[in-house]
Amino acid sequence: MTTLEGKAGRFLALHHGSRPLLQPNAWDVGSAKVLASLGFEAIATTSSGFAATLGRLDGSVTRDEALGHGAQLAEAVAVPVSADTENGFADDPAGVAETVRLACATGLAGCSIEDFTRRPEDPIYDLGLASERVAAAVEAAHRGPTQLVLTARAENHIHGRDDRADTIARLQAYQEAGADVLFAPGLGTLEDIRAIVSSVDRPVNVLAGPTSPSVDELASIGVARISVGGAFAYAALAGLIDAATELRDKGTYDYWQRVAGIRATIRDAFKP
Repeated sequence: MTTLEGKAGRFLALHHGSRPLLQPNAWDVGSAKVLASLGFEAIATTSSGFAATLGRLDGSVTRDEALGHGAQLAEAVAVPVSADTENGFADDPAGVAETVRLACATGLAGCSIEDFTRRPEDPIYDLGLASERVAAAVEAAHRGPTQLVLTARAENHIHGRDDRADTIARLQAYQEAGADVLFAPGLGTLEDIRAIVSSVDRPVNVLAGPTSPSVDELASIGVARISVGGAFAYAALAGLIDAATELRDKGTYDYWQRVAGIRATIRDAFKP
């Protein structure tokens, strides 16, 4: 494994504690500040949550928008921020490397690269090309004066290819290509996650879903990091819909009761 310096080094060290690093996903500067104020040691961006702030669906954000968003969050909080840079916004390794090189100049501590092609008819890159893409991303993330923790993502389970053996082969290849952290969203059972963790020797991130094992259970099998994807962003939107529906349909303001107890927390998070 490469030894990382500065912010990236501090971020990577958080993956080697006695408990999993809880890395919630923020969707704007305000949510990042609130999460940091609650004591989370690192934050990630979320492509779906950020897209929602623009009134768009996941996968519709441009590279410039994603990197600008990551830079805003990294500047807003003192804790490390890792960006969801989707598939690197390119098919070829050189294009992926350019995205990571640009990310190195944003103040971020890390970024991730998916093996999802964005093509429904052929959603996952061939393993050979996927590994070359990760290798190019790693080289860009590690070579300069400002480094990034590079997370490599195997996306087959959330795109119609429920094949644990293929996931393991991919993550092992991405490890061999130099990735610092490995991630296979869509693995839901403790057995599947244990199989992944025991098959690699890099920190493994788990995406927490509604039926995921608890943090304690994931800790017991050696999971290094837990993220939530767009869940917190959509939970916030769910609160908005509930309050707006009450106002529209009932003409009442009971939502203020839910807000009253947390206004001080929010104000404290936003203090200069």
